[in-house]
Amino acid sequence: MVFVGLILVVIGLIHFYLWKRLVKDPLPPGRARRVGTGVAIVLGVSAPATLVGVRSGALPWLAWPGYLWIAVMFYLLVTLAVLEIPRLAVVLWWRSRRRTGGESASVAALSGTAEPAAGETQAAALLVAVEDSVSGDKSGSGERPESIRSEEGVERRVLLARGAAIFAGLTAVGVTGYGVKTALGGPRIARVQVPLAKLPRAMDGTRLAVVSDIHLGPLTGMNHARRIVDVINSVQADIVCVVGDLVDGSVAELGRFAAPLAEIQSRQGAYFVTGNHEYYSGFQEWVDEVARLNIRPLRNERLELGGLDLAGVNDLGGADAGDPPDFAKALGDRDTTRPVVLMAHQPAAVHDAAPYGVDLQVSGHTHGGQMAPFNLLVGLEQPVVSGLGSVDGVPVYVTNGAGFWGPPVRVGAPPQVSVIELRAR
Repeated sequence: MVFVGLILVVIGLIHFYLWKRLVKDPLPPGRARRVGTGVAIVLGVSAPATLVGVRSGALPWLAWPGYLWIAVMFYLLVTLAVLEIPRLAVVLWWRSRRRTGGESASVAALSGTAEPAAGETQAAALLVAVEDSVSGDKSGSGERPESIRSEEGVERRVLLARGAAIFAGLTAVGVTGYGVKTALGGPRIARVQVPLAKLPRAMDGTRLAVVSDIHLGPLTGMNHARRIVDVINSVQADIVCVVGDLVDGSVAELGRFAAPLAEIQSRQGAYFVTGNHEYYSGFQEWVDEVARLNIRPLRNERLELGGLDLAGVNDLGGADAGDPPDFAKALGDRDTTRPVVLMAHQPAAVHDAAPYGVDLQVSGHTHGGQMAPFNLLVGLEQPVVSGLGSVDGVPVYVTNGAGFWGPPVRVGAPPQVSVIELRAR
């Protein structure tokens, strides 16, 4: 409950900031500001309503508009936050210039040098006189009254606020549009070679197709899974590893969307481990459904596939559902002369897996950050965000995932099916 309250407070503060920068600052008091304020309130309520209502199934119609607004909101916040620095610099420069101009005019008036100096043209003198007349300055000092300078300052600030609001709005909508196109397109193939010292020569070149975070849900439909299966089948993998977060809903709701997964082709089978979202969606029924689709669940267990061991552990989040990972069961008491590849949904599982001499861990969970620059925050929780890294001496490969969670938007982290080619040293 405390966490939910904190989320609501954060969302409220974000919308207050957006209202100030996009409505209050650039718009004068009046009808336009009142309308903008009303829109900001509606959007502020829609964000938490989407997160709660769509996930619970109470407000499925809110999925598309609600999640798209969350994406636009995020990029408005990022863009406006970045603009705060040049905005502050411009305001300080204006103030410095006005203060310096005022001091210069005062000094000139006191010293009697405000009159046109010898050598000034009559045209220049006339220009000063006209300017003084327009500004109401009858002293001939060239200094504008404080009220006029104040009005000019307000106009400049409004102009600056409107420019920033327009730029932020166009940027946020443009980036979100690009992200939607990327997220809803077919996954790209990412290829990497990983040498394994213990891999038998006969298995040199073994290809693992690694896919994660498919996230079948209310925004995906059946074509989502079909596109992913087509890409997997195109790489002619020896082993297919589905490393969690397959769904966001029950089998009754999404079973038909998962049906194309039965068409996955590989030489030595397809295998599945749970992700944290399976535990939000009824993990046991999905384990049974995945098995029915000819994808074998690895439930804290290990298989021998020729000269290679393939192990899988339940997700770290399974502990709260009474279905925790058991690394000793999956990796203990094995022939350590054989290489072992571990399927674990979260990259952070490597810290528990490393003592068992894992040769390679394949994971997902991070979505590669999904919406840059969110990847910078993901890196605070997970040791590898995307691609191949090394943690505690264990190579860890993290795929970006083939789907999306929440907003149907991907920026800087396109959907992926990863092909890992194992090489014998």
